[in-house]
Amino acid sequence: MTQKKYFLAESEIPTHWYNIAADLKSSPPPPLHPATHEPIGPEALAPLFPMALIKQEVSAEAYIPIPDEVREIYRIWRPSPLIRATALEKALDTPARIYYKYEGVSPSGSHKPNTAVAQAYYNKQEGVKRIATETGAGQWGSSLAFACQKFGIEAKVYMVKISYEQKPYRRSMMQLWGSSVVASPSADTNAGREVLAADPESNGSLGIAISEAVEDAAMREDTKYSLGSVLNHVLLHQTIIGQEAMRQMEMAGDYPDVVVGCAGGGSNAAGLMFPFLKLNLGGHRNTRFLAVEPASCPSLTKGEYRYDFGDTAGLTPLMKMYTLGHTFMPPGIHAGGLRYHAMAPLLCHLYAEGYLEAKAYPQNPCFEAAVLFAQTEGIVPAPESSHAIRAAIDEALAAKEEGRSRVILFNLSGHGFLDLQAYDDYLSGKLVDDHYPAERVAEAMKALPVV
Repeated sequence: MTQKKYFLAESEIPTHWYNIAADLKSSPPPPLHPATHEPIGPEALAPLFPMALIKQEVSAEAYIPIPDEVREIYRIWRPSPLIRATALEKALDTPARIYYKYEGVSPSGSHKPNTAVAQAYYNKQEGVKRIATETGAGQWGSSLAFACQKFGIEAKVYMVKISYEQKPYRRSMMQLWGSSVVASPSADTNAGREVLAADPESNGSLGIAISEAVEDAAMREDTKYSLGSVLNHVLLHQTIIGQEAMRQMEMAGDYPDVVVGCAGGGSNAAGLMFPFLKLNLGGHRNTRFLAVEPASCPSLTKGEYRYDFGDTAGLTPLMKMYTLGHTFMPPGIHAGGLRYHAMAPLLCHLYAEGYLEAKAYPQNPCFEAAVLFAQTEGIVPAPESSHAIRAAIDEALAAKEEGRSRVILFNLSGHGFLDLQAYDDYLSGKLVDDHYPAERVAEAMKALPVV
């Protein structure tokens, strides 16, 4: 069976981002001041973010216009293709129909520029000269580097040390676009120096890197902070994925029974899911939504729904999330973008309300699925995306066992062309399957603030 691809014209790039907060039946718990534990207002975020993004963070508007300058840059790679995985279906001998939205066509090879370009634009509009950020596997750091280069903004990226060492070409990509990159924990900040003093061999974590970037931004008047996942405005920008996918599924004459996305901070899963979830919220559809995370960083499946810091040093507001504790130190798995201690508050709220399901996999079964996908569909997936592929394959095999069809849609959030060391490790049997033990979660909960 010939592979089927569904393309939209450039003129069909969505003109608005979709804000799911406008359609929620109950509001998510508000962020709290870390000292007073009182709800914070927009002014508390002003030292870190431009006001336009703060307004999006707290907006109750259902649709927010995408600036023309942002849409013009989106045209470099958007609309991204929707592809029916016919060769994978054949290999699985399944009656299921499997579709994937391929975000690896972007300049940095992942979904991250959808928000990076928007964030750089709004910072430029408010006269910001420099942005500090963190990155795990490097998809976000390279995306922000690309976006900052487009708008003439200087960028400083704190890259989690284990990924800094595992993925040198991601670092090269950031430098190619003019950004400076350091391994986190670094000697450049108080937060980094404290971690190094306690553990000079620390592999780092996203929580530590966030602490460093937030401190960097707070100490300089010319600098703002930028986050690649978790926050409402980031998830908002990613909904361009789901809006395009809805139109493309119409072109295919299909509608998903289940929508799947890998989940670290939650942005690519939310970006695909939220436009479809809108119909569930309105009572028009009954689609299932499945967030897939690593067994070594299982915030949804093993974490507790508690108020916690978004960073290790406790510099951020408190947010109610499914969390493993802000002191969480993840194993050095190759899916660096999924090694965060918590999950986006909006996604957590929907999970707590029963609108989402969650599943965790160790990395070997995910790489097994990625290899099959590469051999059938011809695309080498990012290690993060392999989690969504694993779940989609299992959904297709379940449909085969049940003897009935099932329409599966997942987000192939990025390619793995800069992650080939991970595939070398898998093919040579070097990957270790870490399962985060419940007792370590319980211990970490003792460090959470009492709210």
